[in-house]
Amino acid sequence: MPEIKRALLIINLHKMNAQILAEEITRELHRRNIEVASLAYEGIPEFKHQTPYDICFSLGGDGTVLYAARTVAPQGTPILPINLGSLGFIAAVHPEEWVEVFEKWLREKVSISRRLMLEITVERQGQIMTRSTCLNDGVIAASGIAKLIRLQVASETAFPRDFIRIGHFRSDGLIVATPTGSTAYSVSAGGPILDPEIEAVIINPICPFTLSNRSMVVPAHETITVEVEEEQRSGVLLTVDGQITEPLEPKDRIFIQKAPYPALLIASDREVFYRVLRSKLNWSGGPDA
Repeated sequence: MPEIKRALLIINLHKMNAQILAEEITRELHRRNIEVASLAYEGIPEFKHQTPYDICFSLGGDGTVLYAARTVAPQGTPILPINLGSLGFIAAVHPEEWVEVFEKWLREKVSISRRLMLEITVERQGQIMTRSTCLNDGVIAASGIAKLIRLQVASETAFPRDFIRIGHFRSDGLIVATPTGSTAYSVSAGGPILDPEIEAVIINPICPFTLSNRSMVVPAHETITVEVEEEQRSGVLLTVDGQITEPLEPKDRIFIQKAPYPALLIASDREVFYRVLRSKLNWSGGPDA
C-alpha cells in the first residue's frame, strides 16, 4: 500500500461543481491525516512547486490533466483524473467514483497507465530559447493570415548515431503527437489513433500542399528535428498541449524527444481508453456493453 502524506488538488474553476468537489476531497483526505495543497485556477494556470506530492487529483477535463502532467510528472507523482466535463479520453473517473477509485489505488487494485511524454526544445542561433514538456502534442503552425509554412523535418537516433532526413513540408503546420495525443488535434487532421501505452510518436502535416505528404509513426527513442525555413509568408508559432505558445523565427530548430519520465495516470488504462473510443466514435453499433 502506498504511503500518502501529501496530496495536491488541481482545480479548474471553469468546471461546474469543481470547488464543491474539491472541498469534499479535502475533508476526506484530512480525515485520513493527509496534508492537502490546492491550486484553483481560471484561464491559464501558473503554478510551480518543488516539494513532491504522493498523489495529485485533477478536477476538470482532459485539458486539466495535461496541465497536471506537465506540473507533477517530473516528480513521479501519480494523477487521479476526475472528469467534470464531457466524456474525456484521459479524465475518465466520474466525481461520484473518486473515493472508490482512491481506495482501490491504495490497495493496489487499480492500474496505473504510464503515458509517454515529449520534451520540446527550441534552439535559436545555437542558444536554447525554451524547453517544455507535453502529454498530448507540439504543433508548429502559421500565426498569420497566410497559412502555408515551410519546414524541414529529420529524425536522429543516439545509439547508433544516425541522422535521417524525412523531408520538406509545405503545409498549414505540423503536429508531433504522443499516443495519448493521437485522439486530439492529430486525429482531426487525419492522423492515426494509437494505443495510449505504446512508445511511438506521430508526425502529422496539417493540410499539406503536396497530397503525397502523409502522417507517419516513428519510434519514441528517436529525436525529431524541425527547422523553420527562411522563406515564410507568415509568422510561425509553436503550441505545446494547446496551452503554451512560443513564437518561432526563421532558422529556429525544434528538437522533440521522449521526456525522461512518463505521466502516471490512475484508472485511465487501455480498457478505459477503448471504452471511451467506442463511445466517442460510435464503434459499438449500439448501447455500450
